[in-house]
Amino acid sequence: MKKTLLVIMAFSFFVTAGMSQENKKDTLLKELAENGCKCIDSINTLNKTRDAIAKETSRCIDNQTGAYQLGSKFMDIDLSKEIATKKKIDININTNKDSKEYKGYYYELERYMMKNCEALKKKIAANDIINNKSASKNPAALRLYSAGLKEYENKNYKEAITYYQQALAVDSVFAFAWDNIGICNRKLNNYTEAIYAYNKSLQLDPNGLMPLQNIAVAYKFNKEFDKAISAYQRLAELDKNNPEVYYGIGETYSLYLNDYEKGLEYMCKALNLYIAQKSPYRSDAESIINTIYTKMKEQNKVVRFNEILKDNNITANFK
Repeated sequence: MKKTLLVIMAFSFFVTAGMSQENKKDTLLKELAENGCKCIDSINTLNKTRDAIAKETSRCIDNQTGAYQLGSKFMDIDLSKEIATKKKIDININTNKDSKEYKGYYYELERYMMKNCEALKKKIAANDIINNKSASKNPAALRLYSAGLKEYENKNYKEAITYYQQALAVDSVFAFAWDNIGICNRKLNNYTEAIYAYNKSLQLDPNGLMPLQNIAVAYKFNKEFDKAISAYQRLAELDKNNPEVYYGIGETYSLYLNDYEKGLEYMCKALNLYIAQKSPYRSDAESIINTIYTKMKEQNKVVRFNEILKDNNITANFK
């Protein structure tokens, strides 16, 4: 559906005189992305699935997409000509979220925010589902855990680990503390220690989605690729619609094991799930698929590449 807006010439909009067309659009994109980022920063991720969080972040981006479309089209108009003829300006705004035009503006805004909005990266990476042993009911353990979170936010990972360890000394079945020790060790490139921490968390909660996903990443960084794939497959048994499963396996096969066909199969599944869930990680999957295309082209396997995309109902143009 398209809406026609009649824009009166006295309406200066947000275009600053004297700026180039490119700078005007960059300014518009930046301002709207900042608005969307504030909206996303306000999202509460506690005990929400990634799918639910992705939908909330998508709404924040949707709320800015109409303004971005309007502003972009307004900039394409020759204002001097319209002012001279004293005409009103007709601007057609496509509000159909499934249309190619709307998606073009939405994805451009989303890509910019993925690069520049820390809140977006943090929220879509959150996995705060609480199980019986995830959190602690001990006030002293919670105070120490909170202190660890503050150190983590300040990137003081060694200090954060110390607080988490102290929290575990108070409450030995505090799974979130083990999870965060694992995350901090990953940040410090201590992958063996990270794997140990995630395994301790999984001993407390064998179905913990966060440690399962993170241990797979740690195995990958530790070059234990078979174990990484096994961890992702275990995660798939618990959360089959989690696109991170297919993205992780696809990335492992394509970037580390050089099995591009198998990697592409999984990455296509990840892309379709990201799109269905309106997750900004869609752009990451597209980037890996582009890399796979380059590799398969070098191997004269473009036909096979296109076959795999077709099998997964993906239409794309590669050169």
